[in-house]
Amino acid sequence: MTETTSMRSFPPLYTPTGNASTDRLAFFHIIERLKTQKRTGWVNQKIPNPESIADHMYRMSVLAMCCSDTKLDIAKCVMMCVVHDLAEAHVGDITPHEGISKQEKKRLEAEAMHNFVHDMLHNSPAAQRIEELWKEYEDGQTDEARFVKDLDRFEMGVQALEYERDRGAPSLQPFFDSGLPNIGHPEVQTWGQDLIAERTRMFSSTDSPLGNRSSTLEVGSSS
Repeated sequence: MTETTSMRSFPPLYTPTGNASTDRLAFFHIIERLKTQKRTGWVNQKIPNPESIADHMYRMSVLAMCCSDTKLDIAKCVMMCVVHDLAEAHVGDITPHEGISKQEKKRLEAEAMHNFVHDMLHNSPAAQRIEELWKEYEDGQTDEARFVKDLDRFEMGVQALEYERDRGAPSLQPFFDSGLPNIGHPEVQTWGQDLIAERTRMFSSTDSPLGNRSSTLEVGSSS
């Protein structure tokens, strides 16, 4: 295993029993962690009771359903939203600040998915569908995968604004800067522009700790 400088420790992978029912139930139990594991970026910002991984994926799924792009397979996009962070049930939400390289992160997540698909779900047709959707998202080569990645970026911005507005968080500008400029889908770009306009209106007063910084961000400027 590649050495990293991260302090994070990872649980052992599941050891299959060979009994399909037992192993499948173990998978149903392990994905409960998606409901309880808090998103690392918000934990690091000391946001009280931050969203879970499952919270994030759920809103992404609903956002996908709100898209009017008839060229996209929306049902596929919804399923992709549901599985795109599935590996985090085992490895957790790894962020760039933890000393784990992108290559090692990908390896850890692929190892977790293999454990889910082959050791827990016995490579069933359902498991293969989950794996195919996850790999498609990771590869990022299809219109659906790129769209779901844009939803991932946009949802993070929505959540950041809500934490600034409702939790009294200081400026979460990096969460806008790292996501919204990279949105490529035209409709999601429009949503992002609406979000920035809302943020600008909310924090445009001179006594706001955010000032007018939100108005300088261009959605989709890096795509």
